[in-house]
Amino acid sequence: MAETTTAALFASCDLPQAWAGQNAWRILETRFGEGLRFLSTWRAWKNDPQRPRLLHYVSLTQAPPPLDELLACAAPYPELLALAHELAPQWFGLLPGFHRLTLGGGRVLLTLCVGELTTLLRQQQFIADSVYLDPAHPDSTEFAAWDIWTVKALARCCRRGTGLATTVDISDDLRADLTQCGFEMGARQTEPATGPRRDPLTGQFNPRWTIKTTRDAAPGRAVEVGSCAVIGAGLAGASVAAALARRGWQVQVLDQGEAPAAGASGLPVGLVVPHVSVDDCPLSRLSRSGVRLMLQQARSLLQQGQDWDPTGTLEHRVDGTPGLPLTWPMPGRDWSQVSTPDTASRQMTAGGSAPAWTHGMAAGDPAIWHAQAAWLKPAQLVRAWLSQAGITFQGKAPVATLRQNGNEWELLDAQGEVLARANRVVFANAGGALPLLEAVQTAQPALDIHVNQLPVMHGVRGQLSWAMHARAIHSAFPPFPVNGAGSVVPVVPVDGGSAWFIGSSYQPDTKPASPDEKNHAANLGRLHKLIPTLGQALAEQFAAGPINAWKNTRCTTADRLPVVGPLHEADNPSLWICAGMGSRGMSFSVLCAELLAARWGAEPLPIEAGLAQSLNALRGSAATACDI
Repeated sequence: MAETTTAALFASCDLPQAWAGQNAWRILETRFGEGLRFLSTWRAWKNDPQRPRLLHYVSLTQAPPPLDELLACAAPYPELLALAHELAPQWFGLLPGFHRLTLGGGRVLLTLCVGELTTLLRQQQFIADSVYLDPAHPDSTEFAAWDIWTVKALARCCRRGTGLATTVDISDDLRADLTQCGFEMGARQTEPATGPRRDPLTGQFNPRWTIKTTRDAAPGRAVEVGSCAVIGAGLAGASVAAALARRGWQVQVLDQGEAPAAGASGLPVGLVVPHVSVDDCPLSRLSRSGVRLMLQQARSLLQQGQDWDPTGTLEHRVDGTPGLPLTWPMPGRDWSQVSTPDTASRQMTAGGSAPAWTHGMAAGDPAIWHAQAAWLKPAQLVRAWLSQAGITFQGKAPVATLRQNGNEWELLDAQGEVLARANRVVFANAGGALPLLEAVQTAQPALDIHVNQLPVMHGVRGQLSWAMHARAIHSAFPPFPVNGAGSVVPVVPVDGGSAWFIGSSYQPDTKPASPDEKNHAANLGRLHKLIPTLGQALAEQFAAGPINAWKNTRCTTADRLPVVGPLHEADNPSLWICAGMGSRGMSFSVLCAELLAARWGAEPLPIEAGLAQSLNALRGSAATACDI
């Protein structure tokens, strides 16, 4: 049945001939169902030597099927079942909203949109090449109420020539609405009078009128793939480079440091964990999307247990804001298998009673368990991104200004020597972006870079406290990271053994830097609130010293949201920025890179259009986000 359905859809949309040799193909499916159409399309793409570089598959649903149901539906088809198992690790947390799942080595991008049909269609900001229309199911009420407004929203996702296909019956009213909105429908086919009437439908968006787009945020045309220079080799710059290289761009990454991740992205270890708020504000929704994408990248590029580990994270809300009552054992993992400092700790955490490290935490303390969270070494990920095909790294290359030469930009050093040439430039150099942009604006006033419309960005110093494990206090450590008032990452492999990390301090760079000892004391003070028993156990070690310090400066914005987008008004803007991620670079970097690449390629956005607007680079300083 799955084979027949997909074959019919493909034939109706002139596939695979239509996508042969294309850089990308965009399919919009109006009902995900059990997922067989997606799995079959993915398989067809995988087996086609003339397949497009990227397959975008956007599918809508009111409620995604449970994973066991998805696997059961694919079970009769061995090839589809294998793909379903590849999909399975990403099948979590599918709340209302958009969810980007990256498959096929980053070349198959499933955007699963959960919610009400018409609203989901209106939140799209791309033009589909093919549409799989499934307005209803005989045994389900999901998305059954199509009307003229829903069809209008669908039409706005189509270009002249977009193919439409369905293998289910549709009503005469829906057929009339499709025709009214510009779809040329194929002839009706019916089975013999003695059997049930079937209405296999084919069509093409080909209105008799000139197409005019009235949306304020209309999708633009895809930029021709070419060369790009990225300034900055931290999480922001490396993730942008990787996203563009996967799409065929030739990317040169320049940094003033000798090696990648020389700035704040050189953090020894950090947490990939979502932000949670009572009102589910933009910061929370964006961080969920960003964490999903970051975990996908870590899983595909890094060595688990050495470079990262999806341990989960306990968020202890020491300020009393709403969470979940602290209970034991924590759900979601067999803690007897966790790599903790010693066997006694593993045995203790595997039992049903509260372990020693929770002593001193009130029984009713609000807490949240983040099963989909991890610790990660960002510098390792930066190096993995920059090692991908199509990317060249150039260290000791401080860019002083830019000069336009035809359709290229020349990146110059302080002596006026050309460091690189490229069609497009992305400023991903954190706090160095604004001074460089001001220099470019001064040198080329006619360019009219809107520096004054960027949100206010400033630096925040941070210091981690860390040391190698001392066996006498192993049992005081939790088996997984804990955050809330600062954070603790209990066990991280380092040269010579394993270490613990506690942090981090926050201090505006407009004030004189505090001495390391003061920052260590501040980190220990936060630890006393977060895990009192661990704070007591480490107090003597802090007092005796020496405690190691790692410190650098983050770049953040007034509203705590990154800035992503073009820096000047033009039909084809060639100067872009991706910066201002603060202490959430591991949550935001991949999301921002995918958002930038999607806009260049006129691709489906990884998040809702309205949510993406909150990251607009030229939003000024008036935007607000929830408190963190």
